[in-house]
Parts: sequence; structure tokens; C-alpha cells
Amino acid sequence: MNVFNKLIKKIKKGKGSNNIQTAPLTDEQLQVVDFKPVEMTPTQILVGSGLSVGRQREHNEDALYAMSSILADGSFEIPFGFFLIADGMGGYEYGEVASSVAARTMLEHVLSKIYLPHFGLDKGIPHESVQELMESGVLKAQQIVNQKAPGGGTTLTAALVIGEQVTLAHVGDSRAYFIYPGGRVQMITQDHSLVHRLVELGQLTEQEAFVHPNRNVLYRALGQSEPFRPDVQSFPMPRPGHLMICSDGLWGLVSEAEVFQIVTNARTPSIACKNLVDAANAAGGPDNISVILVQTI
Repeated sequence: MNVFNKLIKKIKKGKGSNNIQTAPLTDEQLQVVDFKPVEMTPTQILVGSGLSVGRQREHNEDALYAMSSILADGSFEIPFGFFLIADGMGGYEYGEVASSVAARTMLEHVLSKIYLPHFGLDKGIPHESVQELMESGVLKAQQIVNQKAPGGGTTLTAALVIGEQVTLAHVGDSRAYFIYPGGRVQMITQDHSLVHRLVELGQLTEQEAFVHPNRNVLYRALGQSEPFRPDVQSFPMPRPGHLMICSDGLWGLVSEAEVFQIVTNARTPSIACKNLVDAANAAGGPDNISVILVQTI
């Protein structure tokens, strides 16, 4: 007999008694109750976000953006979402500006080249593929960062959801994960850091990389002088499941096991993001913390 049934039995036994005491169910007791998933029509994109300066920084250099929409007319429906996190580097007026202009440039590019042609009144369908458009958006952001924040730099991890597919464009060491109900947390981006490269070459273990003094040194980031190509990949969106994008202020402090527990125990993506930020701050919060959590139902 589960906890919920036991509580019901106790209530029935105590019916008519003047000594009945009531109290709210605990989170553990609520988790026992088996709720059937709700089928939504049209498909819904639920989004949460969290941002914190942390406990040891004086100002914020992270930028995030989250947007979701749905177009449905009875015969056609398609969910759309665009999400990004940029983690600035270079100190005040450099990293902060770099992350902000990178986010704004990528947003403007996606809205003008992808969103409006497919969902707005502009009927000009782009000739490039979604992956090509995402890559050109990152390269445009690179140009603007060099112009507006010379000496600064930023990571950029952006996710474009169209229908059941998500396309990621990635530079730096912010990360994107898929989180599945069975307990699997899958990192779907690759860190462009020196220590991660040494791990790939077998010269460092994951544990050594985690505490290495140069773990934050990147060999690929927006703002660098050398030309580069971002990582661009497309995946089926997990359903059921979540997409999470976060800066190293989160993934560097909160383990994948703890991330899974926080995400699956929260009632909404927004609550999950708040709890993830709280967990990173509870672990010391040495860096800015940013996170976006996306769920399709």
C-alpha cells in the first residue's frame, strides 16, 4: 500500500472523531501520487530560466534569452522556440558587453532569417538550411563582438526548436544537456576548453580536469581573432524529457545526478531553474549562474 492510500485509509478511520489533525502532504508524499501525463493539443513548450550573479562576483557577465510560440490553425501546428546563453569573459565592460551584443545579434538574426519567413507575413522562405542559418548567426555575432567589445569575449550556446527538432549552435564551454525521465543526463555539446581537449587526448582524467587551474581557458570563443566554425548539430527533441542550457557557473558546481533530481522533482521548469540556481549558490557560487530549461508536452 503506497503512502497516498495509507493516508486515505487513516482519514476514513478517523471520520467523525473530534481528534482529527490535518497537515499538508510533504513533497515526498506528493511524489508517490501517480499523475497521468496530460496530452496537449497543440504541442506546448514550457520554459523556465534562472540568472544569478553568484556569491563571489560583483557584477553579472552572463546573458540569456528564451522565447517560445505556437502557430496552429486546425490543419497545421508547429511549436517554435529559441533559447540561448552567453557567458562573457574579460571583466566589467568587456565580458558583459560581449555577452549582451552576442545574444542580441543572434536573436535578431534568427527572428529575421528564420522566424518571420516561416511564421510571419514575410513570405520569403530562406534558401539556406536551418543549420546554415544558425552558423551564419554565430559568425555575425563574432563580428559584432569584435567591433563592440574589443578585448572581451563570450561563449554562445543557442538552441532553435522547430516542431520536434532542435538545432544547436555552440562555441565555448557553456553546455546543453538532454534530461530523460529514466535518469539519463546526456551532454550534447562539447567544451572548447584546453582541459577538455587534454581529456580527449587522454592526458587528463575528468577528475583532474575539474580541478585544473586552467579549466576556464578556452581555445574557441566569440571575440577571438582567429577564424573558427561553431559546432552546429540537429537532434530530435526529447519527449518526454527536457533540454537544459547552462553556463559553467551551474554545471561546474551541481552534479548531473543532482540536476536530474532537481529537474524531475520540480512541478514546473521555472521552479526547477530557481532550485538549480539555489543549489549552485549553496555550493559556493564562485561564478555567475545562468540556466534555461525547456520541456515539450
